[in-house]
Amino acid sequence: MSDSKAKILTAASELFAEKGADGLSVRAISGRAGLSTIGIYNHFNGKQGILDALYIEGFRMVMDAIDVETETQSPRDAVLQGLSNYITLSAEHRGHYQLIFGRADPTYTPSSGATAIGEEAFNRLTALVSRAIPAHLSGREKREAALQLWALAHGYVSLQDHEATELIPMAAWRDLIMNAVTLHLDAVIAKHAG
Repeated sequence: MSDSKAKILTAASELFAEKGADGLSVRAISGRAGLSTIGIYNHFNGKQGILDALYIEGFRMVMDAIDVETETQSPRDAVLQGLSNYITLSAEHRGHYQLIFGRADPTYTPSSGATAIGEEAFNRLTALVSRAIPAHLSGREKREAALQLWALAHGYVSLQDHEATELIPMAAWRDLIMNAVTLHLDAVIAKHAG
């Protein structure tokens, strides 16, 4: 990716995290990136192209986060490491995360390529979770277990943007999330092990 494209995506991600879809205009992005609006249109064909690139980049980050070493740790620990990486991703790339999982832009519809990347991310999580749970489970049960863990982690991450954060110090959120996903993963393993 060219330096200009990277600047544009970084600026767009920051603006999306700060102001949501309403603050994401080509003019605002060009100002933040220090580039002309013409340059943005040349690289991304406008706001829709930028949103699609952010969406794809966001799900690639998710795939990188859950692509953990499985040979040096137990399958259970690999799932927990992947989910821990996912939590870190959500904090470090807030704009990307909010676009793909939170405050969507009502004018944006992901392209088929972007949707395919999202599906691939879920398939990779399912493959990771499948290694940790009993092998005799059906594909449907494995996908449901992966979805439950993802939804649980996502729910906690999303609560960080709401008033609930006043109830618990932010430093404790990571521990809360990891405790919840660990408990759930262990329950799924135990439920189907016997």
